[in-house]
Amino acid sequence: MRKATAILSICFAFFLLCALSMGNRVYLLLSIVIALAWAFAYASVRMAEKSVKVENALSGGKVNRGDVVSMDIAVSHKSVLPIAPVALNMRATSNTPAGTIHLTQLGKRRQRVVHKFAADHVGAMFPGVESYIVADVFGFFKREKTPDLDGQELLVLPVPFDVEPLTFAAGDMGVETMKRAMEDPSSPSDFRTYQQGDPLKRIHWKMSARKREIFVRQFEEPALPDALVILDTSPPHLNEGADPNSASFLKDALLETAASVVACQIRQDNPVRMPLIGDRPMEYSSRMGLPLLLDELARCTFNETERFERVLMMQMAELRKTGAVVIITTRLTSALVELIVRMKRMGPNVRLYLVTFLAEDPQVMPQVGRLQQSGIEVNYVTPQA
Repeated sequence: MRKATAILSICFAFFLLCALSMGNRVYLLLSIVIALAWAFAYASVRMAEKSVKVENALSGGKVNRGDVVSMDIAVSHKSVLPIAPVALNMRATSNTPAGTIHLTQLGKRRQRVVHKFAADHVGAMFPGVESYIVADVFGFFKREKTPDLDGQELLVLPVPFDVEPLTFAAGDMGVETMKRAMEDPSSPSDFRTYQQGDPLKRIHWKMSARKREIFVRQFEEPALPDALVILDTSPPHLNEGADPNSASFLKDALLETAASVVACQIRQDNPVRMPLIGDRPMEYSSRMGLPLLLDELARCTFNETERFERVLMMQMAELRKTGAVVIITTRLTSALVELIVRMKRMGPNVRLYLVTFLAEDPQVMPQVGRLQQSGIEVNYVTPQA
């Protein structure tokens, strides 16, 4: 029982006892007033809670990390009795902490409020009203209810940044390799009749003289060596004494680094693939387009229990057709270093992105030195906390 209701009950019992024992009508009148106030308060809450309707709508379903999101919340009820302003308990997400919004207009049957918040972290979430509280004007009764609405999904996308293009061989890019292979006159795959616009150096003069028709050489386009991007989707590693809330910033940096590497490869017209492990496993290919990858990265939950070392071992069978490997992680153990060195020995260029708040960690520096001695490029990514 709430404190106000308890005090009201004690006052009612006291005045009623005084009225009955002393026969004083004033005490009887006071007890009747208290009873009527109690009945009015109870009836107003019961009538309102059955008719309250809460609606919320987001300004957009997809936003980039760092954007400001507006949520339009409308509250209405059909009760004929006045009630206190409805209090809205907001759902806690990675971008919206749990809190309460108190509507201020007393007596209005429909109220509207605009709630704004910054999308600071990448992810898929359902912000909105978790529950609402209906109370009477006297503060005697209070009822908490859950609104009948599913909520709108908000997808906060990672924002790619500039990274250095990958190299598939020393001083060479995959596109240049394919261009030279297509211009090699000694390895045609077929012949066809001349079409306007064909370069003269592709004309097969001997066949053209024999057939008395101009023929040109056709070349089979060699397959480009692709880039393999491996993202560590296990819970991020926190340095000793780090704030547990900083894990969200590590996740943002991991996702945006992966998006940046893929976006750079797409701009270079180089094929790239990235296996995603977790609740939504998939094998991403650059043919699917960057928007699809950003959506899938936003839905990455980082709850993968499979050891990252095992994930790397599973990808080693595909390295024969891979020209470059990019590994993105927050941890660097001896076992992980050994696997990365083995990948480098199998042929492809290897680049490591180590996401950490402490770049010069004494516990990590020996592993970094070994990687660099093996010809592996090591880059540090500092999260924006």
